[in-house]
Amino acid sequence: MPIPQIIIDPLPRTMEMIFDAETRRRLENLGTLITFEPEPPTEEELDRVLGETDVLIGQTTLPSSRLERAPKLRAIFNVEGNFLPNIDYEYCFAHGIRVLVASPAFATSVAEMALAFALDLARDISAADRDFRHGVEKYGLESNRNSFLFTGCKVGLIGFGDLARAFRALLSPFRCPVKAHDPWMPDRLLLAHDCLPATLDEVLSTSDAVFVFASVTSENQGFLGKREFSLLRKGAIFVLMSRAAVVDFEALTEAVESGRIKAATDVFPVEPFAADHRIRTLPNVLLSAHRTGGMKEAFLEIGRLVVSDLELVLRGLPPISCRVAQPETVGRMRSKPVENS
Repeated sequence: MPIPQIIIDPLPRTMEMIFDAETRRRLENLGTLITFEPEPPTEEELDRVLGETDVLIGQTTLPSSRLERAPKLRAIFNVEGNFLPNIDYEYCFAHGIRVLVASPAFATSVAEMALAFALDLARDISAADRDFRHGVEKYGLESNRNSFLFTGCKVGLIGFGDLARAFRALLSPFRCPVKAHDPWMPDRLLLAHDCLPATLDEVLSTSDAVFVFASVTSENQGFLGKREFSLLRKGAIFVLMSRAAVVDFEALTEAVESGRIKAATDVFPVEPFAADHRIRTLPNVLLSAHRTGGMKEAFLEIGRLVVSDLELVLRGLPPISCRVAQPETVGRMRSKPVENS
């Protein structure tokens, strides 16, 4: 049996970042590796290897003109985290080329941070710390006038993909009733994860804590705007964990500035974010520089997911660990590629 040829073009990742020693050993045992780093391959370099390539790991731009030069190609593994518009997906679907993304690697780290944000906002931990440092702290009941017990509170989830499912599991000890809204998911799946299917307006208006895990699509950019924020109850918390493009960021800022809600966000419309934006000065918001997924453990999990599925693909079996591009939805995804690790 011919030895598979595997191209690895990992930017913005590196081999060291995503493959620990054991995972790299497994990868090397799968075939002949042709690695391009720290620079991506040139057109000439690709021409020399595409014809005999079975698998490509990375974010290489692959229009149909390049894919036509890769008749043996069986799978493309994106290790950046999004389905990018740099591939002719229709060509891949028509020619049986699997396109996969290792985004589930970030689920645990994002879920953990979402829970941390929620506990902080519900109990005013950071706000109380700032007051203490400035010598204006309050004690006892007076210090908790704007707090609530997260245990047992009503939780709403917007989007129910890998991130939200990992977060739902972390909620179990808190005994929170959970409503979820995701137009791409069947009610049966939400119910299987102990979530009550609900409309967007119902999630917003009946929850004490709302978490946004929705991916950006061609239909939902900015779908959480002024009207939607007005539905949140006074004192509710709003945690944005997916992509800033799903919200009207100025409307979110106004809702926080009004004092009606508390919020946390790890993502921003443009990154690095404007140094003079007024949300930076507001006391009832937690701000995080797109760091929740950027954990060493998450990056190494990327490599494990890729190699796990690659072992299956090369045996003629379907992948089960990474997300697989679907013809009905991949063209509607609008997430921006990351610019650094």
